Amino acid sequence: MITSYFPKCVAVFALSVLSVGALDTFIAAVYEHAVILPNGTQTPVPKEEALLLMNKNIDVLEKAVKLAARFGHTPVQERLSCLAKDNSIYVVANIGDKKPCNASDPECPPDGRYQYNTDVVFDSEGRLVARYHKYNLFAPEVQFDFPKDSEFVTFDTPFGKFGIFTCFDIFSHDPAVVVVNEFQVDSVLYPTAWYNTLPLLSAVPFHSAWARAMRVNLLAANTHNTSMHMTGSGIYAPEAVKVYYYDMETESGQLMLSELKSRPRRETTYPAAVDWSAYARGIKPFPSEQPDFPGMIYFDEFTFTELQKNTGNYTVCQKDLCCHLTYQMSEKRTDEMYALAAFDGLHTVEGQYYLQICTLLKCQTTELRTCGEPAGSAFTRFEEFSLSGTFGTSYVFPQLILSGSQLAPERHYEVSQDGRLRSRGGAPLPVLVMALYGRVFEKDPPRLGQGPGKLQRPPSLAPFQD
Repeated sequence: MITSYFPKCVAVFALSVLSVGALDTFIAAVYEHAVILPNGTQTPVPKEEALLLMNKNIDVLEKAVKLAARFGHTPVQERLSCLAKDNSIYVVANIGDKKPCNASDPECPPDGRYQYNTDVVFDSEGRLVARYHKYNLFAPEVQFDFPKDSEFVTFDTPFGKFGIFTCFDIFSHDPAVVVVNEFQVDSVLYPTAWYNTLPLLSAVPFHSAWARAMRVNLLAANTHNTSMHMTGSGIYAPEAVKVYYYDMETESGQLMLSELKSRPRRETTYPAAVDWSAYARGIKPFPSEQPDFPGMIYFDEFTFTELQKNTGNYTVCQKDLCCHLTYQMSEKRTDEMYALAAFDGLHTVEGQYYLQICTLLKCQTTELRTCGEPAGSAFTRFEEFSLSGTFGTSYVFPQLILSGSQLAPERHYEVSQDGRLRSRGGAPLPVLVMALYGRVFEKDPPRLGQGPGKLQRPPSLAPFQD
């Protein structure tokens, strides 16, 4: 029996597909799936109805798999296996998974089975080659259980070594950083159900920044659900954004394909490591007579300072983090306000994790109290800019978002090895958000999710997984 229930951060049937080309490259395909959702009800429905809904979703994905293939052991898993084998490609999908537990286990659910948010990988012969249980659960995922230990799941292919994790895991050290740095994967498969939250947590800017900072290929497959602000999938290489999709106007899914280097670390274009505080440590804070002011961004209290002129040098500090900005606007508009902000602290809403963030952003209106609230468009153009910070971490993710929530063309900016996000010339840019988003893992609590304890999952919310 299943209760029809769809939490906002479970990427059911998000799909990534890999097709073998030459051994030094491969064709990557990501499908952003507009999930067919059940009706919201607390009344259990039969297994047959649950399977019918799952198969309707796979019907859509089957078309995407077959289209991707042209370019390059249960009922549900059996069908995924056949899709992989019949089309000679690797298939990755996010599903639910139940595992029996011992009744003597005090945390064993009433039905005698743990259930996990799970990724499965089938190779081109239809064999199950990897299974990953999500470790860092997002707060609303009350129907899933925490695995007892973090899993570091990797698998080898003729076109490189792959790792896999899910959604909220990307903020973590375990497994995200461990899989990349210690297991030395070449590419990461990343199903997600990411709801976009400006100014700092929009899917495409954050995921592309993560791939760049971690220096790894990232195949990110988001769920498509505009009512929940979910869209934004892409294929990202360490040196460049290959392709991405962001659409809040329609309810259609989208298939993306791109060629990727199988082993980017061996390439001459592989980016060098960045010392994120090298430049900022070597300069003195820029003097200012104007007062700072507090403001909120996604439940965190930042320290802000207003950009009052069309050109200038500003510093804003919070605790150990000082953020430095040098900039020049084409003109200082009277109908738009910009501010530089810093945050150095523990984020505690919908998870707990330590952040250090430097950001330049457009305020929603010309009132200071709106700085940090989402803004969609910007008309002020920046001819030059340089943003840096005294970060206490080597994990910093650089973002540059333009008016309309568009990624800035990479030819217009760069990240220098001394830790500056700076302009490279060319046309002035209508900047919406510029950010250096740092994660300080050593200051994290033991688990990013709701804490070390088990989630209290009501039995009525237990979805059937075959």
